[in-house]
Amino acid sequence: MRIIFSILIVVCAANAAKKFEGTLRSAADAPPQDNLAVESASPEPAVVDAPQEYKNQEAPPPPPPKPEATETADPAEPADTPEEADEVEEPQQPATAPETASGGVPPSAPSGISAPSAPANSLEECDPEMIGFELVTGYVFSAPSHILDDIPGTLMLTDCLEQCQANDTCRAVNYETGLCVLFSSDADQLPGALTKSQFPVFTIYAQKSCLGVRPCERAWCFDRVRGYNLKGRGKRTHTVGSRQMCLDLCLGENEFVCRSANYNNKTGECVLSNMDRITLAGTNSFQPNEDTDYLENNCVEEPTKLCEFKKMGGRILKTVDSVYQDVQTIEECRELCLNSPFRCHSYDHGDTGDHVCRLSHHSRATLADIQDPYLEVPEAATYELSSCYNVSIDCRAGDMVARIQTSKLFDGKIYAKGSPNSCVVDVKQSLEFELHMGYDNIECNVKQNGLGRYLNDVVIQHHDTIVTSSDLGLAVTCQYDLTNKTVANEVDLGIHGDIHTGLSEEVIVDSPNVAMRITDRNGDDTIASAEVGDPLALRFEIMDQNSPFEIFVRELVAMDGVDSSEITLIDSDGCPTDHFIMGPLFKSAPSGKMLLSHFDAFKFPSSEVVQFRALVTPCMPTCEPVQCDGGPNELRSVMSYGRRKRRSTPASPQEKMLLVQNIQVTDKFGFDKQRAKNTTEDSVYVRETDVTCVNAAGAMLAAAAFLAAQLVVLAAWTCSWQRRRAAAKAAELLPGPNAPSALCKVYDPSFSRAHQRHF
Repeated sequence: MRIIFSILIVVCAANAAKKFEGTLRSAADAPPQDNLAVESASPEPAVVDAPQEYKNQEAPPPPPPKPEATETADPAEPADTPEEADEVEEPQQPATAPETASGGVPPSAPSGISAPSAPANSLEECDPEMIGFELVTGYVFSAPSHILDDIPGTLMLTDCLEQCQANDTCRAVNYETGLCVLFSSDADQLPGALTKSQFPVFTIYAQKSCLGVRPCERAWCFDRVRGYNLKGRGKRTHTVGSRQMCLDLCLGENEFVCRSANYNNKTGECVLSNMDRITLAGTNSFQPNEDTDYLENNCVEEPTKLCEFKKMGGRILKTVDSVYQDVQTIEECRELCLNSPFRCHSYDHGDTGDHVCRLSHHSRATLADIQDPYLEVPEAATYELSSCYNVSIDCRAGDMVARIQTSKLFDGKIYAKGSPNSCVVDVKQSLEFELHMGYDNIECNVKQNGLGRYLNDVVIQHHDTIVTSSDLGLAVTCQYDLTNKTVANEVDLGIHGDIHTGLSEEVIVDSPNVAMRITDRNGDDTIASAEVGDPLALRFEIMDQNSPFEIFVRELVAMDGVDSSEITLIDSDGCPTDHFIMGPLFKSAPSGKMLLSHFDAFKFPSSEVVQFRALVTPCMPTCEPVQCDGGPNELRSVMSYGRRKRRSTPASPQEKMLLVQNIQVTDKFGFDKQRAKNTTEDSVYVRETDVTCVNAAGAMLAAAAFLAAQLVVLAAWTCSWQRRRAAAKAAELLPGPNAPSALCKVYDPSFSRAHQRHF
């Protein structure tokens, strides 16, 4: 099949070469004015004179044209129309040409002029670092007399552009996979020479330009689509005198990322946009408009870290930008696409030959103006870039911020994996969004793993309700260096004379290390599991007994193991919310390093795991208790070390610590134990009428034993009966007691003598 496909590619290339050669030959045989004229079939559009003043102050204006004598047409061959008279002028014509009778210009030329948008010598005088290329896909430039060189066997569009870049006289190129042609003129000089070329393969036309803004390092700067625009996505509108000025405005835009621009050839209107065909893929924003050229900025930076390619089976592109050989795996081909010198959006591997990788900056979203861009091959497949994500983590003093940048408009939500309903951000049609996760925000479920290390899991979900295969999961981590640092400077204060040295001491005090444990009621033994109603205590303790700090606790919350239910035990004021569930916090030691709160073990219906989370803040020198309302059976207020007074000293530290502790609590109904026993013994419990629980398996075993005993007794009785019956039958057959025994004959002497001959 690959051999047949290769033959098909060769035939297509041969047909394209013949067509291209025929086009050049027909152009060569035609009169010179025909090579410069507009297609006669296309109607002449009306022209509205565009302002000649360069409105944008951010980008420099084009250099003033140098006055040069223009050649006039031969009197013997007068032009038939004013348009033709303008078009036969040499390329050195200034940008502000005299108006013709009709004022008409070709559709591809800048408004108000019929000559190039920049002086012809601008490329020769242009700084090489200011030169960039503009691509037009699906068009071919036909100017045989202006061909500088043709380079067959060129498999890279970038190589073709480099050949033109190195040649000072080259202004444009035609590229098809395997063929590169260099020209000394371009479509701005010869507008009528640029025509559609889409069969059997589409051609890529590239034009060199001297830009007013320094271009990027990529192979080309812009993609131009004639007769199309991006509708309804404008951010800023300018009126300029040429298409190149519109390009400069987009490259020089600083207030937003200019991804594309619409340039109206009639009015000179330049509309800048922060969107392009890729970000709006799947929408109807890209639409035909015969008066407008769509300009797409290839210098924008796209996310390339987390990328997803979707397989499109049964087709491959007819023309690609790069062909690599000896690429062993499809993963290597994918990496070549992600690291290419242009915005690669599709690739195929092994379909045109063994270990052949082909890359293209096109995809279905960018080929709306091309007719039949794909070659149907059942066994082949093209992998198109669906979306990419760049993720950055901002680790701040009290929270972490996950910032996401996408290559395609995102409509969905981002949330912490453990809290999809409480720590979530809804995103509507955006390319950039973020999620804030506070370390003291219990709802975001940020976990602390070691000293100064915080981590969480984040989910990027495209659908508002369900999780699909397109969704992305991220593990985000913030690591803080909490080691002590000594800061000093070497500034000479210039103190002279006697200096009386007094007592000085420098102390660096670290924040206290606080532990939360679930213990017995006395606060001694750590409890890992309990039953509902067991008397327990929640213990908060500073591990270093020599620490100068004391602690207070607030926002103590109990949660089940799956984050579906929660209850607040100590509120933000540090007071218990329900004295029946948990009492106030009190000091269990004179030092104030330990706080206890008594409670009876409880659990949630959906889980046996109860998770306690609390915010602990150190204070010094001491923590003052807060007055709380008493319980339902108490008339007096109670003291709780849940929060320090608001008149705390400024020297007190403001660090907050989030503590988490789990305990397994079972109920006393015995369902779980019975269930485990049922699993091992395979027994079923039934309820008798007298409300007595009987083990059905035990009853069945007893019944079986009873039946077995009955069978044994029955078998023994049957055996005994059969023996007695056999004995009775034997007694009936034997003679009476007076009858001589048959055995007596053996011992009779006469019998022995009678039968002696036998022995």
